[in-house]
Amino acid sequence: METPGSQSSLHRANLERVVRAVRLAGSLTQAEIARSTGLSAATVSNIVRELKDGGTVEVTPTSAGGRRARSVSLSGDAGIVIGVDFGHTHLRVAVGNLAHQVLAEESEPLDVDASSTQGFDRAEQLVSRLIEATGVDRSKIAGVGLGVPGPIDVESGTLGSSAILPGWIGTKPAEELRGRLGVTVHVDNDANLGALGEMVWGSGRGVRDLAYIKVASGVGAGLVIEGKIYRGPGGTAGEIGHITLDESGPVCRCGNRGCLETFTAARYVLPLLQSSHGTDLTMEGVVRLARDGDPGCRRVIADVGRHIGSGVANLCNLLNPSRVVLGGDLAEAGELVLGPIRESVGRYAIPSAARQLTILPGALGGRAEVLGALALALSEMGDSTLLDGTLSAATPAFT
Repeated sequence: METPGSQSSLHRANLERVVRAVRLAGSLTQAEIARSTGLSAATVSNIVRELKDGGTVEVTPTSAGGRRARSVSLSGDAGIVIGVDFGHTHLRVAVGNLAHQVLAEESEPLDVDASSTQGFDRAEQLVSRLIEATGVDRSKIAGVGLGVPGPIDVESGTLGSSAILPGWIGTKPAEELRGRLGVTVHVDNDANLGALGEMVWGSGRGVRDLAYIKVASGVGAGLVIEGKIYRGPGGTAGEIGHITLDESGPVCRCGNRGCLETFTAARYVLPLLQSSHGTDLTMEGVVRLARDGDPGCRRVIADVGRHIGSGVANLCNLLNPSRVVLGGDLAEAGELVLGPIRESVGRYAIPSAARQLTILPGALGGRAEVLGALALALSEMGDSTLLDGTLSAATPAFT
């Protein structure tokens, strides 16, 4: 047993600090590890050498600022994490290692709204198929990240709104999947996971304050404050789709009138074009037609962008993020939607907040949420277990 405050316990704490920094970033140079942990360069060098000898990390030559450097990442065979993303119309699963490398990924259509049992059964089957395809033993699973298209009650773990997924009323998604897979499952809503995915792998890299706006069948925002997802005490932070734009507007599924969602979500926008473009039109199709020059689709996307911009302006005035990332099918419209968003932000946001804001399309497309689920699993796993399993062969070098 280590005595608190002893040299051995301090060394152990430093080991965990280094492993955590590398685990969350994917890979870091030793200089970056020193800056992020506050440890000296000599201490970091000794710890990295010990972790490498124990098989916990891999060190590869790289360059930084034109100089030779050493990149440190967790060992590729130290374990795996699994990401599961339920959309309203799809199921996507990915398997990754602790070095932030995606080993396998697959998506299939699924009517998630209809039945939670069917959804979890399909998820279990897809996870098993991908694990078998990678050839990794199930004992290597360090955790699972799960995304669902609705708010999760922080205290009970239940889906927080029956209006969003009526077939999931009373369901506790993390418990359901944990019972099928036999491993720890961490759950969050899809917008939060989209924010995590873009922050780790996409358009949010290097930014500590951002909002990820997802526009699909609903509208949500994943909020990152000081490098961490902000969920609020009840888990409903970021429900930007229910900001009121017009108190006399259309009735929203939440029961209020004129919510942002009623002017931007697919279920409200597509009917505007059905008389001229038919009933089989999708948001993906609207974006494609708009990019090809269709005037009606361009007008609808511009209107949607202006409404989203009003919501983003409110976020700017309240939280002052440095970056907003637009996800979902709408992001593929590029400047056709980003231009009107910036126009509304410039009109309605406090000038100082608007000047500091960068608005970008997501870099990950439809993969943002499942990669965010991998990032969630990586962020929630404990470093002590990882060290206990890999340092037994190493001789401690106290620093």
